Amino acid sequence: MIRFASSSKQSSFRSQSALSNEQIAYHAPSVMASEAHESRGERYSFIPTIQVIDGLRAEGFQPYEIRQTKVRDAGKREHTKHMVRMRHVSSIVADEVPEIILLNSHDGSSSYQIMSGVFRFVCSNGLIAGDMFNNIRVRHTGNVVGDVIEGATRVLEDAKQIGSRIGDYKAITLDREEQIAFATSALQVRWGNDQPVLASRLLQASRWQDQKDDLWTVYNRVQENMMKGGVPGRSSTGRRTTTRAVGGVSENVKLNKALWTLADTMAALKLDKATDQFIAAHEHAYL
Repeated sequence: MIRFASSSKQSSFRSQSALSNEQIAYHAPSVMASEAHESRGERYSFIPTIQVIDGLRAEGFQPYEIRQTKVRDAGKREHTKHMVRMRHVSSIVADEVPEIILLNSHDGSSSYQIMSGVFRFVCSNGLIAGDMFNNIRVRHTGNVVGDVIEGATRVLEDAKQIGSRIGDYKAITLDREEQIAFATSALQVRWGNDQPVLASRLLQASRWQDQKDDLWTVYNRVQENMMKGGVPGRSSTGRRTTTRAVGGVSENVKLNKALWTLADTMAALKLDKATDQFIAAHEHAYL
């Protein structure tokens, strides 16, 4: 089954099988650009993203999702910022699978960036890991293809560690107050003080598998409701509204990484709390 989504700011396409060049060209034409945007100077080393993808394919990576930011300027549509999520053939497909995320543009709005990610099959969520993993940038100069492939290999090694972090999240139980605190922080990250929904709405599960109280499941419920939109609420003027899906590529990356950092912070707080409780319970042993 193939999934497709679009908004006023981006188009995206994901498949359960590796994407062909024809699918990529149809949904994200900027990936297939044959030349840089006219605004780029002589020092700009133009390397088509599809050439990088082909280089990564030769190393065992395959693309499964593409996104492209929509722009008002039709002249930039073939060069605008885009995202490609890729998976290595060695990746074990379970509930979650590590991915590398490639960002680029051909209009100067982005260098090549390679980041760690996770794809969660139960809800088709694509997550992006936070600052604990490599976020490699490659400028449009020199041996771009070789540098990106080297960076992707390094990021893949880091991405394999995500499974351990997910295991830690699954072992942490959040009470209702802690879940509300997590969702409230997520609301602040996305909407600031003009929040259209209550924290409790971000915590609602869309399927029975997500009706659990561990940090990993809570994180995914919040991430899905925040990123995919469609949550009913009210505007600052009291008018009924529905939250929109996250728009452009940059916003998708920013919010995903912020949520991962929130989860890391909550995990650290829970560890500190557990340590304090352990020390308090065993103080008499040291007296």
